[in-house]
Amino acid sequence: MELVNSIASWVLKKRMHQIELFRKYPHEVQIEWFNKLINTAKNTEFGKKYDFHSIKSREDFQTRVPISDYESLKPYIERVRQGEQNIIWPTDINWFAKSSGTTSDKSKFIPVSKESLEYCHYKGGKDLLSIYFNAFPESKLFVGKGMVLGGSSEVNEYKKNSYYGDLSTIIIKNLPYWAEYVRTPSIDITLLPEWETKIEKMAQAGAKEDVTNISGVPSWNLALLQRILEITGKQNMLEVWPNFEMYAHGGVSFTPYRDKFKKLFPSDDICYLETYNASEGFIGLQDQFSGEEADLLLMLDYGIHYEFLPLSELGSDHPRAKLLEEVELNQEYAIVMSTNAGLWRYMLGDTVRFTSIDPFRIKISGRTKYFINAFGEELMAENAEKGLQIACEKTGASVKEYTAGPYFNKEGNGGGHEWIIEFEERPNDIEYFTEALDNALKSLNSDYEAKRYKDMNMHLPKLTSVKSGTFYDWLKSKGKLGGQNKVPRLSNHRKLIEEIHELVEVNM
Repeated sequence: MELVNSIASWVLKKRMHQIELFRKYPHEVQIEWFNKLINTAKNTEFGKKYDFHSIKSREDFQTRVPISDYESLKPYIERVRQGEQNIIWPTDINWFAKSSGTTSDKSKFIPVSKESLEYCHYKGGKDLLSIYFNAFPESKLFVGKGMVLGGSSEVNEYKKNSYYGDLSTIIIKNLPYWAEYVRTPSIDITLLPEWETKIEKMAQAGAKEDVTNISGVPSWNLALLQRILEITGKQNMLEVWPNFEMYAHGGVSFTPYRDKFKKLFPSDDICYLETYNASEGFIGLQDQFSGEEADLLLMLDYGIHYEFLPLSELGSDHPRAKLLEEVELNQEYAIVMSTNAGLWRYMLGDTVRFTSIDPFRIKISGRTKYFINAFGEELMAENAEKGLQIACEKTGASVKEYTAGPYFNKEGNGGGHEWIIEFEERPNDIEYFTEALDNALKSLNSDYEAKRYKDMNMHLPKLTSVKSGTFYDWLKSKGKLGGQNKVPRLSNHRKLIEEIHELVEVNM
């Protein structure tokens, strides 16, 4: 395995030259990909409808093709799922990444073409390793094995040879044969549909292997690692995996989980590498390792053309999205993307801020639908995560899961925010924790501070502490265990808050 590690390291580091190219020439790379996408899809049904043949510039494209969401593209996607081809993309599409919001039973089926799989998702995985080996040339990552906590695979009911599942499932199912030699456990275990059985079997298998790296959503990986410790009787994971060196995480903010992982892996040599791989495309990678909070390098040569919609344009009849060269630092934008899987001017639903424009680096700030703005406070997920972190530091608490939404006074005007929190370490004084959270949010968000002034518009937050496992039970009740499923952190309504209260009452 030493030879394999040396060869893999040499091959992967060669990719750094191409990464440097789009760092230095971002606009040229984006224009090149735009032209490729338009030219490739000009004879599809979608391309003919919007006359891609006559599009001469990105400004033409913006004027002619409307910004879309899943619902507006769904009629095209459903036809592809039923077996029609050359609708949104010229090559056959047989895989669909199932992506669903946990607040409803509706699912999105995102098309995954051969091109997006090979030149976007797999390329992102390779670049993750390229950046890692370039930063840590003495790495022995391939001396041991990698463990991926993926989703389950299901057959699409519409036609033979058309499949859907979590994005991780699609990636695992299409990996080359040699990848089996550097990963664990077997693919049959990795893709088990029943989540609790999968965790148990993965834990049993992983406890016997020399694992050097893991990847996946932090919350689900915590459950897996804690089960491995129960099986082995060890005090921490380095006693089980002494050669462990890297965890590639994504899907949710790592901030609430960092201290938990540091307890599991008590070493300053462990690398925590953030990725931004959505079902729609691989978007960003951490490429700096000097501090705990790293921004993500926007990956510009993955077959995606980017636009960025200012939040002030959301809901506008004729929203004006900005091209990459037009973005400004520290402004909130919704990502709009056109991809090599046939998504055209598709609004992803995530919001980002640019922290650098040379090269282009971003920080994920929230979701276009996950925020609270019931009183004009415009609270985003990034504010919530940081506010909780500050409150925890002040009180010695530790948060496992949480959600928040508005409450409204029955009499008179105003209301406030209601937080439901599942603590790992409960604060001694809940009222003090609530005040610390409130003060932190005031310091982080001027709109929140203004609305809280003298309790005139918003009142002090309400906080409910629930027992361990409450959010797990809620996800289970929705059939949303595992994979990319996660608890919505913020909602501009009370549906989720009330469902949690009902669940708590039933279990009392």
